[in-house]
Amino acid sequence: MIEDPPLLTVRSTFERPAAAAVAALAGAPTGHLVDALGGLGALDYRIKPVSPASPADQVFCGVAVTCDCGPADNLAVFAALQATRPGDVIVAATDSYMGCALIGDLVLGMARNCGALAFVTDGLARDSDGLEAVGIPVFCRGISPNSPARNGPGKAGLPINLGGVTVMSGDVVAGDRDGVVVVPRARIEEVAQALARIREAEAGLEAKVAGGLKVPDFAAALLASDRVRRLD
Repeated sequence: MIEDPPLLTVRSTFERPAAAAVAALAGAPTGHLVDALGGLGALDYRIKPVSPASPADQVFCGVAVTCDCGPADNLAVFAALQATRPGDVIVAATDSYMGCALIGDLVLGMARNCGALAFVTDGLARDSDGLEAVGIPVFCRGISPNSPARNGPGKAGLPINLGGVTVMSGDVVAGDRDGVVVVPRARIEEVAQALARIREAEAGLEAKVAGGLKVPDFAAALLASDRVRRLD
């Protein structure tokens, strides 16, 4: 006989990165973070900010607190709320369920009251006007008035798969209008070091483009080489 699963499975404590390590990544464009990760790390492109707020209000960088709610249920979100500290980002998986919203403005307000900087989900949200009034970013795949149940089963504080990326509590999650990037906790120092090189390279190329650059040197050299077969 198969036993019924517990309504919630919760891990409340996990290793967190130092505040200085998180601060070293804060403010970096998500594109720079992806470059520092080797070209990957962004969630599914459909997970975007839902608020019409200014671009600056949609930028965040904080520590992930995960929950796996499953479809049409948000009981696990409340376990994540209990584990949330100031500066955290709640990251909630729904198996990309599109039938109803995962949260609305009231739950988002609770997240803000717990200190959350943002809320990220592969599902939907509701209460657009109220979400904007709460004042912290919501990144999701869309809006629906339909509401979820609170029946479980769900998990909180454990690894989840969301938007094609594995997310663990304690990872760093950053977002802007381009989307959301997850930096694994074990790679934070590596990414922070790479960011300095990426910023320098980007600044140099931006200056050249502003000065009229049409084709970069590496492409011009390739096009002039015998590795290109010309038909005219």
